[in-house]
Amino acid sequence: MPIVNGRTLSKVFPNIKRKTRQGGQEGVRMERVGEMDAGATRILIIEDEKPIADLLKYDLCREGFTVKCAYTGAQGMLAMEEFKPQLVLLDWMLPDLGGVDLLKLMMDKYDIPVIMLTARGAIEDKVYGMSCGADDYITKPFDLREVNIRIRAVLRRFQKTLGPEKREQISIPGGQIYENERAVVQDGEPVELTPKEFDLLVWMARHPRQVFTRERLLDAVWGYEYAGDTRTVDMHIQRLRKKLRAGEAIVTVFGVGYKYAPEET
Repeated sequence: MPIVNGRTLSKVFPNIKRKTRQGGQEGVRMERVGEMDAGATRILIIEDEKPIADLLKYDLCREGFTVKCAYTGAQGMLAMEEFKPQLVLLDWMLPDLGGVDLLKLMMDKYDIPVIMLTARGAIEDKVYGMSCGADDYITKPFDLREVNIRIRAVLRRFQKTLGPEKREQISIPGGQIYENERAVVQDGEPVELTPKEFDLLVWMARHPRQVFTRERLLDAVWGYEYAGDTRTVDMHIQRLRKKLRAGEAIVTVFGVGYKYAPEET
């Protein structure tokens, strides 16, 4: 079993099992999860521990994804341009650039879901990573099956926001939300939002005047699989209020949560 920084891969992936399949080929036993057509989905892994990155690539390729690995932040940004991934698995600790710093660069330039991979399991780290734009957060050691399930769940949520057919634009004070383009325009100028900020705004704008608890917003926007706490919602609401003209349309309902009430602005 290969060694990674003094750890065997069995400690990073505790439930990895080897099994000889028909034809004698040895591989990681992995149950296929979900019905998503993974073949056209490109996943970029940015992870400096090469054995971990390569094993993730091997497993995800077996699941039908198209996968590329980068082992530094610089390689990752170059791969973003050349490979044009549809999802990124991003390690928190990289040799040349912090994973969160790289995440912020990605959020400024791309509209793409990102899952953080890290040994940092403290809730403060999870909240910080999610508030910077990550769509999910997986703590090492992890099970390959969990990675696969979380990737498919994030992709389903992201693709659902795009929709199979053209949707009408949503009006907001002084502008419009264009769902298919995942764009917001106010006063003729684009408003730069992270993917989760956009998803949260769309959800609330679709349900005007309806009061949502923080827990309900977590379920609706981040999904039931998300293990973080409700501070993530507060942070995203604060940023939306700063970025949007008439951001006070997102109203705090004390003791309950939030509602979107543009007519009250």
